[in-house]
Amino acid sequence: MNATIKPLEKPQNSGSGQMFDNPILERLTRTHIAVPVTLFYVISGGLIYWGATNEMMTAVSLAVLFIVGWLAFTLVEYLVHRYVFHMDTYTKTREVLQYKFHGIHHDYPKDKKRLAMPPVVSLTISTVLFFAFKAVMGSAVFGFLPGFLVGYAMYLFVHYIVHAFQPPKNFFKALWINHGIHHYKTHERAYGVSSPLWDYVFRTMPKN
Repeated sequence: MNATIKPLEKPQNSGSGQMFDNPILERLTRTHIAVPVTLFYVISGGLIYWGATNEMMTAVSLAVLFIVGWLAFTLVEYLVHRYVFHMDTYTKTREVLQYKFHGIHHDYPKDKKRLAMPPVVSLTISTVLFFAFKAVMGSAVFGFLPGFLVGYAMYLFVHYIVHAFQPPKNFFKALWINHGIHHYKTHERAYGVSSPLWDYVFRTMPKN
């Protein structure tokens, strides 16, 4: 049975929300950031190695496909954050889904164990993406998917550090500022976390 869905009036900088009444399901919603990030890097390295040794792909082709895969992920990151995590909640079902996907994170943005998908979900997504991309692009998947997964790992890492640490005194500080605006000022701006690229393209950068 699901825990009660009741968004808070303002974000809490301590504590943690409850997603499920079932303690096993609730435990599965939490993970240390190092676990999925490590999994994605290991899987990506294995795919690149297989592509180079078994599919006879060149270093240049793997590098180009890797960059294309990474760029593709940044677009997916933006679209999912904007249209799935911040979906319109005009039905009870959509309200529940939105809260479980992302709303609880906006209520408890400093909850470090809920800043990444759990390992089981991460592995499931990786497997589904592999077979889906392989069916479409064949052996090119061994360059494209590693770029896509590393892009996701970079997103997870950036998302974690902007919530867990103070901003640095360099140009990366903009990532902290943009995500802070998204959380604490307006949810309709700054959907890009690992990169502001698509916020510029789709004109959703925070207004001055």
